[in-house]
Amino acid sequence: MRFWDLKTLKLDEFRPGIWSKVETGTNLTMAFMEIAPNKEGTTHDHLFDQCGVVIEGEIEMSVGEERKLLRPMETYFIPAGVKHNWMTIALSAKILDIVVKQG
Repeated sequence: MRFWDLKTLKLDEFRPGIWSKVETGTNLTMAFMEIAPNKEGTTHDHLFDQCGVVIEGEIEMSVGEERKLLRPMETYFIPAGVKHNWMTIALSAKILDIVVKQG
């Protein structure tokens, strides 16, 4: 699908409390995710850059030694090889996430 309407996009359950839609091309992967309140990822890193924007709600992102509570229209950039994590608190979060595919 070449175009998404984020207001009406149907999401599939990815993990308990996380719903997503993923589009994968030759070089990029785009994912729209809705994450329920009180969810937390695990600290990890990977060999590719990652970036995204918060569409709705709030999500706390940790990138290296930096930590920030992100709100709508705020972005994050995670360089390859940098440890990072995320956590939702009282609100759910909707984010649009982009990664360069491993080649």
